[in-house]
Amino acid sequence: MIKYPIASEKSMRMAEFDNTLTFVIDNKDNKNKVKQEIEKMFNVKVEDVRILIDKKSRKRAFVKLKKGYNAIDIATKLGLM
Repeated sequence: MIKYPIASEKSMRMAEFDNTLTFVIDNKDNKNKVKQEIEKMFNVKVEDVRILIDKKSRKRAFVKLKKGYNAIDIATKLGLM
C-alpha cells in the first residue's frame, strides 16, 4: 500500500531528469506489489522499482516509469509541483 508521495528537492529532480517518482510505502510491501499498484492507480507502465529503508525506518519506493509516460505529469496531478 502506498502511503504518500515524497516532495523533496531531490525527488522533484529525479522526476524531471530520471522520470522517477518517490513514495513512502508500507513496510510489508515488495517491488512487484508496488509496481502493480502504481500501474493500476495512475494508468502507466513501470520500468523499475527500487526500495530503500531510510534512517526514520520508512520504506521508500523509487518508481521509474517507461518511456512515453511522464513522471512530471503524475507529480502535478498529486499536487507536488
